[in-house]
Amino acid sequence: MAINVAYKGPADCPGLIPLFPLPGALLLPRGQMPLNIFEPRYLAMIDDAIRGDRVIGVIQPDAEGGGSPLVPKLYRAGCAGRITQFAETGDGRILITLTGIARFRLEEEIPSTTPYRQAQVSYDAFASDFTPRLGEEAVDREAVVRALRDFVTAQEIQVDWKGVNEAPNEALVNALCMMSPFGVREKQAMLEAPDLKSRAEILVGVTEFELARGGEGEEPTLQ
Repeated sequence: MAINVAYKGPADCPGLIPLFPLPGALLLPRGQMPLNIFEPRYLAMIDDAIRGDRVIGVIQPDAEGGGSPLVPKLYRAGCAGRITQFAETGDGRILITLTGIARFRLEEEIPSTTPYRQAQVSYDAFASDFTPRLGEEAVDREAVVRALRDFVTAQEIQVDWKGVNEAPNEALVNALCMMSPFGVREKQAMLEAPDLKSRAEILVGVTEFELARGGEGEEPTLQ
């Protein structure tokens, strides 16, 4: 999905953004994440974002890092996304689609009167995110597709193989990472991978590991 605003580098992105903590959720640059918003604090966040620059930071809570159930400690890296689709349901919910812009480092949470959390963030460590399809040639596409095929066969899932075969490497790898059913730590490793090649290798490695665990009679973590 195209974005009307051009984000060409870190300077084009807002430094202060609202945070949407979501365990197991992974947003990546140019990826699309549909969300069903119903909590009052996040309904307020969406309303404010729509009135502003429409940018939200998706970030995972760090369950091992402390904090409280209501205010969990967060990982230090997330991904900023722009609201590119918006619909009201009539029953109090809002349906949106976020399109990923770039990853960020959480610099400092800002005390705020809003019901949702806000933070000052930096995109400098992920400046390569602003170059579409960077590093595609280094991806082992055969390994990615093989891992996908093994996974869907084991889980008896139908896949649009025509779409898979036509997808560029960046779109394929990032979409599979975002849709993968792995845990918080695995998703965070995919997010923080230094390049597309490394992200693809993490995806393949985690998939093969989980399939092997299932094959040994243990309860697989795939859902």
